[in-house]
Amino acid sequence: MTQEDIKQLFSIWNRALATGDPDQVTALYAPDAVLLPTVSNQVRHNHAEIRDYFVNFLAKKPQGEIDEANTRVLSENLASNSGVYTFTFGDGSQVTARFSYLYKRINGEWKIIEHHSSAMPELAVAA
Repeated sequence: MTQEDIKQLFSIWNRALATGDPDQVTALYAPDAVLLPTVSNQVRHNHAEIRDYFVNFLAKKPQGEIDEANTRVLSENLASNSGVYTFTFGDGSQVTARFSYLYKRINGEWKIIEHHSSAMPELAVAA
């Protein structure tokens, strides 16, 4: 696993978002993954709860773009990516958020075991 490989895991997740299918997105998470989502106050602890979040989130037609990525290979079976991304929605609105993903190789596949995403707390100030 290289840092570039870790960045590709986000691309795979983002392409799953583009399908609009919450099952495809949910399949990228481990069964006991924890999701702290951007536009919900409820922490999600399993596939059923994660899928429920993505049913509503995908209805907004989101597409993410990473603004800053900080990748780490933690071990042969663990990797992380944290930074800032911006989502553009079908109605043209955008939200910039901080993110962190923790990935674990499970049965040969990289799965998200923890995903935190929170909107930026401060408004950007023009220089």
